[in-house]
Amino acid sequence: MDELLTQLRAAAEPTRLRLLALCARGAFCVSDLCAVLGQSQPRLSRHLKLLVEAGLLERLPEGANVYFQVPASAGLVHQLLARLPEEDALLAADRRGAARLAAERARTASDAFRRHGADWDEMRALGLAAEAIEGALMAALPPRLGRVLDIGTGTGRLLELLAPRADFAIGVDASRDMLALARARLAERGLGAHCAVRQADMYRLPLTDAGFDLVTMQMVLHYAEDPAAALAEAARILRPDGLLLILDLAPHGRAELLDRHAHRWPGFDDAEIAGWLGPAGCAPLPSVTIPGPLAVRLWPARRLAVPVAALPALSF
Repeated sequence: MDELLTQLRAAAEPTRLRLLALCARGAFCVSDLCAVLGQSQPRLSRHLKLLVEAGLLERLPEGANVYFQVPASAGLVHQLLARLPEEDALLAADRRGAARLAAERARTASDAFRRHGADWDEMRALGLAAEAIEGALMAALPPRLGRVLDIGTGTGRLLELLAPRADFAIGVDASRDMLALARARLAERGLGAHCAVRQADMYRLPLTDAGFDLVTMQMVLHYAEDPAAALAEAARILRPDGLLLILDLAPHGRAELLDRHAHRWPGFDDAEIAGWLGPAGCAPLPSVTIPGPLAVRLWPARRLAVPVAALPALSF
């Protein structure tokens, strides 16, 4: 009862309710919230601190910024917000301000990519059949996905596709510019309530063991210095019998891609992927090839309940 009363007291203030309503739609840093609510940083920081301490918001450091969002476990927040009138003028003005902010953030991130001569859409840059690839990936998934993690989420396109089937989905990426685009995409499509992104290193994910039902790695592994370590980390946070989906380039002879696009690997074959999945505690399933200018392959795998190293040796 004490915890519930603390949370109710924390939420029972107009500015804090506005903060919860905004952060339930996506992640915002303090400067964003100051711009939308028109209040000073010291004032909002006090409100945010109280909401975090009550467990109604979570604090996500990212470089020099800190983002705030409603955690998936905070069911009370959604119950309270469901009682707020959608037509409330103040809340509607906050939503419009947040939408303008998301659009400006996306424009700034896109400009940053153009200034550096980079293309944020790798499928487009490589001339790949994006529609066929996404169709094959979705066909490999069950109707309901539970908790989803997308490693190397980029602009959040895969989160957008998986959102209707997922209970909760999170994307991680090392690039803050990519994450800005992803946050804008999710906010524009109204997916911030159960989809989130955060900055993270794929070799050291800030997530608990066995916490996800599905982990995806789309067009990520060919950038990895150590694919075996990346797959082992992906397997760590996957529950027993959970599904790991790797989508990446099949072997190709295009050496120029390694220089032009900073690829570390010229595609992968089934034996390489299987050789890394086994020690990670995953059982490979049959792969699927999507033809195109560059062949793309989808490798599904199941997380074993008992790691391979712990299985007894077979005797003949």
